Amino acid sequence: MDKDNVELIEATVKGLQDKIGHLNMELKDKQKELEDANKPVISSEVMDTINDAINEAIENYDFDNTDQYELDFSLDYEGRVQAETINLTDTYELMEAIVSKVEKQFKIEQAEDDNSQVNTQTVAEKII
Repeated sequence: MDKDNVELIEATVKGLQDKIGHLNMELKDKQKELEDANKPVISSEVMDTINDAINEAIENYDFDNTDQYELDFSLDYEGRVQAETINLTDTYELMEAIVSKVEKQFKIEQAEDDNSQVNTQTVAEKII
């Protein structure tokens, strides 16, 4: 092969690699768009309200209640007792505190027909 032919093939390969890279980025964007297509839409103000409610619920939760934890103890090399693992076992109460705080921030409308889909954006706009 002559030098011009090799350069032409190298340029073609480089161009195709660039195109593949661009197509992969476009594919990822479209996959994300498809993933988001069926998600309900809420405004940033509603999301801020939800985040604030979650933060407040967690900040006010009683993490000092030792009955909610499962502790595994061990001895270290110097003979000292240490807590090897600490597991929060009663996550239901934490979840309930969070859900309760979030629900208090909104007027929740029940769908008239369970088979009908509620447009979340419309409901959120009514709330705001």
